[in-house]
Amino acid sequence: MLKFNLIAAASQNRGIGKNNTLPWKLKAEMNYFSKMTETTKSNSKKNVVIMGRRTWDSIPSKYQPLPNRINFILSKSKLDLEQFHDVCGFTSWNDIYDKLNDNKFKEEYEQIWIIGGSSIYKHALESKYFYRLYLTEIKKEFDCDTFFPTFSNVKEVSDPVVPQGIHEENGIEYEFKVYQNALFEE
Repeated sequence: MLKFNLIAAASQNRGIGKNNTLPWKLKAEMNYFSKMTETTKSNSKKNVVIMGRRTWDSIPSKYQPLPNRINFILSKSKLDLEQFHDVCGFTSWNDIYDKLNDNKFKEEYEQIWIIGGSSIYKHALESKYFYRLYLTEIKKEFDCDTFFPTFSNVKEVSDPVVPQGIHEENGIEYEFKVYQNALFEE
């Protein structure tokens, strides 16, 4: 069965973005995002990152596609992605599910990470595939125009690869939290 891991950083007012960019600069938090979404147990596999078109557009061109990951972009309109390796465009969630469940493709990936934006997170949280939410809780409010959706029916869990405690960078405190869908049993 598919398992979606969501990863996001959200301010106290649930903000995740402003003008298609992050409202904060936290290098260590970005390194955490990269490590979590890139790391696999098998050297022969990569992780899939699923994002919406606006999230794709927000990634600086020098970092497109996100390296060492298979990038899935969901967009209502067809995207020109031919110049990229390890990038697939989709116009529906059903097409994404079909690809993820394809037996041949299953041999290529290890984990599935949902990386935004807001409507992509909302769909993933409401899907039967929602497994874990890796949420960086930023201990400050920011002026944002994009917000992380509300969620429930989760329990806080620990993950040995997730740093513990309060971290601070550029005068901003934040904490890495992991929430698991209460419907999943370990």
